[in-house]
Amino acid sequence: METTAIVFEDPGKLQVKRLGLTEPSDFDVVVETMVSGVSTGTEKMLFDGTMPAFPGMRYPLVPGYESVARVVGAGPLSGRKVGETVFIPGASCFEGAAGLFGATANRLVLPGVRTIQISEDFSEDAVLLALAATAHHALIRAESPVDLIIGHGVLGRLMARLACALDQEPPIVTETCPDRMHGADDYDVLDPNDARASKPFDTIIDASGNQDALDPAISQLTKGGTLVLAGFYGDRVSFAFPAAFMREISVLLSAEFKPDDLQAVVDLVDSGRLSLGGLVTHHAAPSDAAKAYRTAFDDPACLKMVIDWRKAA
Repeated sequence: METTAIVFEDPGKLQVKRLGLTEPSDFDVVVETMVSGVSTGTEKMLFDGTMPAFPGMRYPLVPGYESVARVVGAGPLSGRKVGETVFIPGASCFEGAAGLFGATANRLVLPGVRTIQISEDFSEDAVLLALAATAHHALIRAESPVDLIIGHGVLGRLMARLACALDQEPPIVTETCPDRMHGADDYDVLDPNDARASKPFDTIIDASGNQDALDPAISQLTKGGTLVLAGFYGDRVSFAFPAAFMREISVLLSAEFKPDDLQAVVDLVDSGRLSLGGLVTHHAAPSDAAKAYRTAFDDPACLKMVIDWRKAA
């Protein structure tokens, strides 16, 4: 079997090309991808060549961990059935390219246990499940209701929506980019200099990935307060020690989501308590992938770019 995949050949070099696929086992499913989301964090660093090295990282690579697909082949031990709609958090099934994270291709082979069945009713919005699970993981790591979220990108928006869905008090969200001040639902988005955003808070989550936001955040924490770092910081993270010392703060790192986070988010969506709507703002055909990735990375008005494999020539 072969697939058409988006491939980062080297930093800064993107191609859409044919790749061979590994043979499926009895535990695997074969899926045809409908849509794939573009990550503006991890994928941007992979594309720019700024991602810190880790095991399995090499070029060429197939990016992506936000795909929705339909099962077209199911091994007898896969736990899946042909025709099901599933979320794909990644795959490693290519000949001639690393699967890192490997979901941005029109056909994939992966273990059925790695897929999550979803309703076809929200198949496009379901590309956001990985980010929503990441947001859920950060809220759980906080161990107390979040008061302030820094950044009103997709991650910050999902974090605020999830806090409300989990019956927490609506948090305040701060944002410096005018293009991202809109779109709040049941919570307030404020400029960081607004008096309502400048008071002391017990728990702050940084969803911006901007380490310049850390010192101001620490200065706003109450004594014994908690700062959760939910973004990915490509450079060494540092902050002024005296303010953190005087407040005896806790700094928690929230890494990748766990299977329980993903299932919790799916359950919240299925129950109607969490909406993923209104966050996919841009679409592109695979043939326009190079332009689409640049838009996703550079245009602040682009919240979530989707590659629509149904538009493949």
